Amino acid sequence: MSMLVIGLVVFLGAHSVRIFAEDWRSARVQAMGAGAWKGAYSLISIVGFVLIVWGYGESRAMPVELWQPPVWTRHLAALLTVPAFILLAAAYVPGTRIKAAVKHPMVLGVKLWAFAHLMANGRLADVILFGAFLLWAILDFRAARRRDRATGAVYKAGPVLRDVIAIAIGLVAWAVFAMYLHAAWIGVRPFG
Repeated sequence: MSMLVIGLVVFLGAHSVRIFAEDWRSARVQAMGAGAWKGAYSLISIVGFVLIVWGYGESRAMPVELWQPPVWTRHLAALLTVPAFILLAAAYVPGTRIKAAVKHPMVLGVKLWAFAHLMANGRLADVILFGAFLLWAILDFRAARRRDRATGAVYKAGPVLRDVIAIAIGLVAWAVFAMYLHAAWIGVRPFG
C-alpha cells in the first residue's frame, strides 16, 4: 500500500503545483525554460504513475475489504464513465461547445471517473486511489476556474461538428476500453 500512496503523492503532487504554488511554478518555468519544465514534469509524472500502478497491483494481492458495493453501482459506474471519456476527448478537440461550457473538461472527466470508481469499489486501495483523484480533481477544477476568472479566459465554441467529433472519439474510446483494455490492463471486466 505504501507504493500506492507514494505514487499518488508524486503524481498528484506534480499535478497540484498550479493549485498550490502557481507563482513558484511560473518562476521555475521562466528559470528553466518551458521545454525543461515540461520534461521534468513529465518525468516526475511518469515515475508517480508507475508507482501508482505498482502499488495498486500489490494491494490487489492482499485486499482490505471495507464494504461490498451493490452490483448496481458497477452499472452506474460504467454509465458515468461514458461522459467522462467524452469530456476527456473534448479537452483535446479544439473549439468544442463542451469545452466552452465547462471550461476544463478533462478535470471534470477525472471527477466523474474517480467518483464512479469510488462508488463501485469497496477496498481500501480503491478508496485511497479514487478518493485521492476525486479530491485532486475538485481542487484543480476550482483553482482552474479561479485562474480563468482572474485572467478573463474565454473558451470559444466552434462549429457543432467539433462536438460531434469529440463525442464520437469519446464513445469509441470508452467502448474499446470498457470491452477490451480494462480487463487486459486492470484485470477487471466491467461487463462480465
